[in-house]
Formats: sequence, C-alpha cells, structure tokens
Amino acid sequence: MSMPALPSELENGATKTVSPPAAIIADGLYKSFDGNVVLDGVDLTVAPGTVFALLGPNGAGKTTMVNIFATLLEADAGQVRIAGHDLARDPEGVRSAIGVTGQFSAVDDLLTGEENLRLISDLRHLDRDHGRRRVNELLEHFELSDAARRPVSTYSGGMKRRLDLAMTLLGDPQLIFLDEPTTGLDPRSRRGMWDVIGELVSAGVTIFLTTQYLEEADRLADRVAVLDHGRIVAEGSPDELKRRLPGGHISLHVADPQTTLSAADALGSETDNPESATLQVPGDGSPASLRVLLDRLGAAGIEPDRLSIHDADLDDVFLALTGHPTSEAETET
Repeated sequence: MSMPALPSELENGATKTVSPPAAIIADGLYKSFDGNVVLDGVDLTVAPGTVFALLGPNGAGKTTMVNIFATLLEADAGQVRIAGHDLARDPEGVRSAIGVTGQFSAVDDLLTGEENLRLISDLRHLDRDHGRRRVNELLEHFELSDAARRPVSTYSGGMKRRLDLAMTLLGDPQLIFLDEPTTGLDPRSRRGMWDVIGELVSAGVTIFLTTQYLEEADRLADRVAVLDHGRIVAEGSPDELKRRLPGGHISLHVADPQTTLSAADALGSETDNPESATLQVPGDGSPASLRVLLDRLGAAGIEPDRLSIHDADLDDVFLALTGHPTSEAETET
C-alpha cells in the first residue's frame, strides 16, 4: 500500500526515481517520568502510505510515544523525523503534516456537526470559501450531511467518531495518529471505521494506529510493532509475527470429561483440565493430520462431537511476547 515513487529531473534531462520520506523515523527514543523509564531507546520506521499498528499491554508506553510524535510531549533523548521534519527543530512543520484522533471524540456536543467542522476550519485559518467547500465535502464523504445541522449530542458513537476523523482531515494531513479509534463502537460502526481507514490509506495517507482489538490490527496493518516495558519486542507484518509461533491446535469436543481423558491417552496428549469435555491437541489442521487424529480416536472407540481448528493469531503472538492476554491489555492511562 505504499505510495508510488516520484520522478525527479536530473541536470542532464534524465529522470530518477525519488521515494517519499519515511512517515516516521525514531532513533533511540527515550522517556522517563520520575525515574520510571517508559520508552527505553525505541527505534522505529514507518513507511508512507501504510497502516502501522502499535500494540502493547497497559502502561507499555504507547500513548507516551504517540504524544511525543504529535508534539504534545518532549522526549528526554533520541531523534525523530516526522514526514521529513525534525521533531525537535521543526515542531511546526511536524504539526502541519499530522492529524491526531484520540481515544475519546474531541467533538463539542453542544454544536452541530457542521459547526464543529467550521470551528476547526477557522482555527486552521482556511480560506472562507475553501473551508466551506471542504466542510461540505467531508460531511458528504463521512455520510453526515443529513445530520450536519443536528446537535452532536444526538449522534451515535459511530457518527461521533466519523465526525472526529473528519475534523482531523480538515488540514489534509499526510500522517494521522489514531489512538484506539474504535473503542466503544458496535461491530457495524467498527467495520465502517475500518472502511474509512482503508480509503485514507488508498489515498496515500499514513495511519499510525494503536488498538486493543488485535483483529483490527490483523485486518488493517501492513506492519505491527509490539511494545513492552518501553521496548519494541517484535516487529513485522501480521503474518510474519504469526509465523514465529509454533503451529496451531485442534480442539476436540467430546461427550464428557472421562472421554477427554480417554482421547488424551489415545493421542498421547495431555489435558490441562481433566474436568473439561474439550481437549486441545497440537496440529496444523491439514487433511493428513486430521485423518491420523480421527483414525487414532476411532481405533480407541471415540467419536468426537465436533472439532475446530485454531491457527495462531495476533492474540497468541501478544500473549507469547508480553505474557499478558489481550483482555488485560486495555486502554493505557
């Protein structure tokens, strides 16, 4: 999904291919609070026109990193370039290139959707006519035109998130930080937000995403980094990270716990819970492995009620890398 390289004229009239600058380059990023190290020498590169997902347990430093990149917080050490701008020397250049959509919608419930957008247009000092056109374009694009003159207090959660993102886009940012963008949304609204993110990336915008929904990262991200105790402990595409784990497993559902024990004995396996009617057996789910498994159960006179195949997913990766299940890795304070 990366942006196409740009042609550039040479002195002799020939052309060469010039790639756009990386959206983010962080080198040795360090931050501590009262002696507590939050970011411990983070190195990170985000390619333009991609979705980069940052995952990590509660307190890992995700929000601190986003706040530094967004010029809301100063790093103690390290160098950062955002869209070609040096973060320490040219924070205004960084701000001109980015947009930030936080975990909680930054909309004013007392204003209408249109008034919220016009307010941001005025704050960004957009030309009046251009600002009005841009507001109307965004209202239409995010399917908010019919609700444009209603107070935002009457909007659903999904509508507020779309309005919040529309406000971010008024400045035409090259890079958008989305901090938990679908928290609290119902499944339909969440998928609608995924579609919007996909459209932005197709238009060349870079998305830096933090999320507690690993399905979201798996579906959207070109690259994923896992942050734990202030350090990047793994980075790669979702498929690359999943391939680092051993194969998945097959879940056998049988009639009763006694049958579970018999099935475990027949398969030379072990059960973590002898009172469960489900047995998990390592396996890749291939037809050949399933035939062997069922033949061995049949020889022991065991017929499972059903079976399911589980491939390694980002939840497994997250647990293996951090020791925390995703249910414990919720919003960072």
